[in-house]
Amino acid sequence: MAEPLHSEVSRRLLTDARSQNAWLDQEVPETVLRELYDLTKWGPTSMNCSPLRVVFVRTPQAREQLLSAVAAGNMGKVRTAPVIAILAQDTRFYDHLPKLFPHRPDASKVFVEQPKLAEATGFRNSSLQGGYFLLAARMLGLDCGPLSGFNAEIVDRLFFEGTTLRVNFLCCLGYGDPRGLFPRHPRLDFDEACQFL
Repeated sequence: MAEPLHSEVSRRLLTDARSQNAWLDQEVPETVLRELYDLTKWGPTSMNCSPLRVVFVRTPQAREQLLSAVAAGNMGKVRTAPVIAILAQDTRFYDHLPKLFPHRPDASKVFVEQPKLAEATGFRNSSLQGGYFLLAARMLGLDCGPLSGFNAEIVDRLFFEGTTLRVNFLCCLGYGDPRGLFPRHPRLDFDEACQFL
């Protein structure tokens, strides 16, 4: 049985970590972004399907394109974050199952024959990997600002037209400016959110 992690780890990853709204003018090196993906990829997914794909928006041109799809309340965050990750799902993730799930050579067949199952599996597991992505970023000392206030059709057209990728959510990455934080919102207590059966 694994030993519980030290409380400092839980504070950094969850209890003290905050969604960032403002950013320091400090570059995130490409090596850190590569390490971020290399940590994220080890989180479990069903049938090891790994549908997450990530576009790291860093250039002014790509940022301007992305701003055209972002809700007004998120524009400042997207303008100032050193990096904005577009977390997407590959709708044909099952094409990679011969590599990712090699003991079942015909594993992709079930998804080819059941498109609704493929769609649900891709969305569910890319969302799960998105959670791993946030935790991995925090492990590397990055701050995160996940966003769902954007027009998915515009993002898909601008960044993924002609591909099998579809956006799931956006995440600003960098080193947060604590002056941009507001008082922390409450969470539901155990008895409000959980039950034993």
